[in-house]
Amino acid sequence: MAIPPQSVTIQEVADLAEVSSKTVSRVLNNEPGVHVDTRNRILKAIEQLDYQPNVNARGLAGDRSFLIGLFCDKPGDYLSEFQAGAVQRCRESDFHLMVEPWDSESPDIGRQVSTLLRQLRLEGVILLPPLSDHPVILGKLTEKAIPTVRIAPRLEPSESPSVGIDDYAAARQMTRHLLELGHRRIGFILGRPGHGATDERYRGFCDEMHAGGVPIDPDSIKTGNFVFADGLVCADLILRSPSPPTAIFASNDDTAAAVISVARRMGISLPDQLSVAGFDDAPVASMISPELTTIRQPVAALARTATDLIIEHSPRRRGWPEPIPHRLLDFELVVRDSTVPPRKSRAP
Repeated sequence: MAIPPQSVTIQEVADLAEVSSKTVSRVLNNEPGVHVDTRNRILKAIEQLDYQPNVNARGLAGDRSFLIGLFCDKPGDYLSEFQAGAVQRCRESDFHLMVEPWDSESPDIGRQVSTLLRQLRLEGVILLPPLSDHPVILGKLTEKAIPTVRIAPRLEPSESPSVGIDDYAAARQMTRHLLELGHRRIGFILGRPGHGATDERYRGFCDEMHAGGVPIDPDSIKTGNFVFADGLVCADLILRSPSPPTAIFASNDDTAAAVISVARRMGISLPDQLSVAGFDDAPVASMISPELTTIRQPVAALARTATDLIIEHSPRRRGWPEPIPHRLLDFELVVRDSTVPPRKSRAP
């Protein structure tokens, strides 16, 4: 009969595995230096006894909380996928993830962050954009000496690690794809101002258009803030412009989906009269018709990489390893049915 979980102690695990309680503690804390056979014997004893370590006691004993904060600004598909990747990596090392949304424009954000940091002993914090460049949040984390990993920051380099993709190169590749199909009137919907990816994706679009000797029509450039509702407004303005484009490149898949919605309402044939491209390869990209050509971000891999940096960053070590890690992961151009060569002209 299994011993009730609440009655099992770390010493009982140690006795069954024939090791010291200190060695069991090292395995529970994922510390190096334990022989693989010994580690497996301890893990087997933990499973056999159904031992449930007390997370609070574990943190007090090792001066660690085993709690990682994920700070975000707004929920969405990106956050959901990122959270799933971070949680998976945390569970592999018996860490826990706390998702904390913040209003980046709140005048009270400094006090709110300070209160949270006083209440919780965070092992580290991952900042999703645009919080990855928020001076107040960064200042509070630095003040408390909390290890911080920034996702797709706008400003580089910094004293904290970062993880992302090359948004500039990805946007150039997508723009090149549209140009190679034969499009010359290409609209662009920007993301949220102040967001690092917004700047880099638009810069990549502009540079590739200029490299191809293709002019950019200001009437076909709008700001959609990465939001579907704003994308609807942008698409309507672009498609009613004096010289509407034959293709629109949106800075994320939600606003690309908005373009498709507006085009259908206006009776525009997709993709014959209008090609549409997005960015991220969110679930919506393969749920709409035509399925969306987009840039696939390895969001789960970004999350795992950022989480791993914090888990492997020992609080007993002074500062991050040199040089400060700045990881760029690979992206992929995913060509689907929403982009084809321009075939039919359309009256304004």
